[in-house]
Amino acid sequence: MTVGTEHEYSINDPHFTALPVSDQILKSISGRFESEIRFGEVNLGKELQKTVLEFVPRTPAAGPAALEAMLLSGIAKFYRVFPDQYHLLGLGMHPALTLDRAVVWDHDEGEYYRTYDRLFNIRQHGWLNIQALQINLSYAGEKDLLRQYNRIRSLLPYFIALAASSPMVEGRLTGTMDNRLVYYRENQKEIPGICNGIIPPRLRSVREYRTAQEEIYAQLRARDAGILCEEWLNSSGLIIRFSRGCLEIKALDEQECVRSDMAFVAFVSSLLRCPALPVETDQDALLALTEAAIGKGTAGLREELEALYRHAWQEATAEERQYLPVIRHRIDHGSLAEQMAGQFREEQATGPVLAGMARCLRQNKPYGMR
Repeated sequence: MTVGTEHEYSINDPHFTALPVSDQILKSISGRFESEIRFGEVNLGKELQKTVLEFVPRTPAAGPAALEAMLLSGIAKFYRVFPDQYHLLGLGMHPALTLDRAVVWDHDEGEYYRTYDRLFNIRQHGWLNIQALQINLSYAGEKDLLRQYNRIRSLLPYFIALAASSPMVEGRLTGTMDNRLVYYRENQKEIPGICNGIIPPRLRSVREYRTAQEEIYAQLRARDAGILCEEWLNSSGLIIRFSRGCLEIKALDEQECVRSDMAFVAFVSSLLRCPALPVETDQDALLALTEAAIGKGTAGLREELEALYRHAWQEATAEERQYLPVIRHRIDHGSLAEQMAGQFREEQATGPVLAGMARCLRQNKPYGMR
């Protein structure tokens, strides 16, 4: 199995005000308003919102170390090119961004964005202020696809709890740890099947998945939105990318540094090797667990998370064990959102917290760990 990742970082000034300049950055490097460019060991790309850049390792890899090396090379190159001009920030949402400062990409693919806007109104946080860590896992045939899909599906609530990193909206703590998913799961509510409550139902065959997909496409065509009938339309927490031969996990908040991202790669990969896991599989129960994870992060799920960690450690490779202590720290001390919320309450200001998060990314040091 090979794994690939996609990482979304907000672009900020020195005071951590988000800047809608992704197009200017890409043009300054390539000479044109490109959607994606090669940038050393990564591909650098745009997102819907111009306040965000996407960093993607040039190739998938067999484990997290190679992905980490490519990403760190790309981030280091970014800061060489723009040494003092911009500050990148991870996290599932920009904690202080207000929608009046969010600007939509306006150079190409406009027909897609206009259609999305007509159907769903993209002028909301669920479109213009979300940053995800996406993990792409290869599969070997339908049997392996179904095994991985159903295993990941049952683990999503626990991954969400650990990955929560969006406790603030427009500069205020909300009491919810994963605000990104609060907005994300509602951003296409007019056609509920697109997101499917984040947790997809158990899958029995590829044909079943394609049939459900075609049902959504039919609804889109009835709304004169056939342009959106592509496999990437599916916004569930886990989707199949047939064109890439991989499963794509979309439910995870972006973390504060690449090391933490790679800890999730190691955790997911090792759990997929376990012959059996003591986790819930019932759809209603998984949805209830997801609500708890979104609201509270790891709180209330530590016993289950500790059991999963023991299984992951047992199955992990020597390389993966170098990253898993980050997961251990999140289980013991709370998700990044829980830790951030504590610091926000203590500091009573966003600036010091965001400056610390930017240092975590630039130095590749997980928050709260030595």
